[in-house]
This record gives sequence, C-alpha cells and structure tokens, in this order.
Amino acid sequence: MPCDQRSRCLRTPDTTKVRQVAFFRGKRGDAESHTERMKRRIDSTEGKRMIAARFATVEPVFGNLRHNKRLARFTLRGRTKVDGQWKLYCLVHNIEKLGHHGYAN
Repeated sequence: MPCDQRSRCLRTPDTTKVRQVAFFRGKRGDAESHTERMKRRIDSTEGKRMIAARFATVEPVFGNLRHNKRLARFTLRGRTKVDGQWKLYCLVHNIEKLGHHGYAN
C-alpha cells in the first residue's frame, strides 16, 4: 500500500518503485563507541609503542613545515597547484635533512 505522502517525498512518484528510509534512534547501549575503542587500543602496550613511533617519525615533519617553514596554509588554489606547493615544501625538508646528516659534501 503506497504512502499518502509519496508525491511529496519523491520527484517522480509514478516511476519510482521503492524508496528506502533509515531511521536512526541514537546510540545502542550495548555497543562500545569508536572513541572508547580507540582509547582502549592506544592505552594497550602495542598502542603505546605505535604512538611513540609516530611522535618520533611523523610529527616532527609537520611541526617543522608548519613552524619553521610557515606552512600554516597553502597560498595557491587548485589541487594541482597545491600538490606542487606541498611537494616543494617536502623537497626542501628532505634536502635540509640530507644537509644536516652530512650528505651535503
């Protein structure tokens, strides 16, 4: 039996056979939230090791680019130009790393 409000919900009610509707009634009480699950993973021994490795490898790069190179935001527009600007900053960062480690000779 079609709904009385079908013409208000659909653009073409005559040709549309079925419309699926999902109702969200809030959180399920028994399921663990994504945040709680992530907290549990980070607090584990393996999680602490992974976070320590991330802070040692990835975070200094972004800190250097943002603070020392003043890359708080891109100055160009468009995906191609922003990609080029990002690669240029990464190139400068990597050349500086080579220079600091004695490869500049």
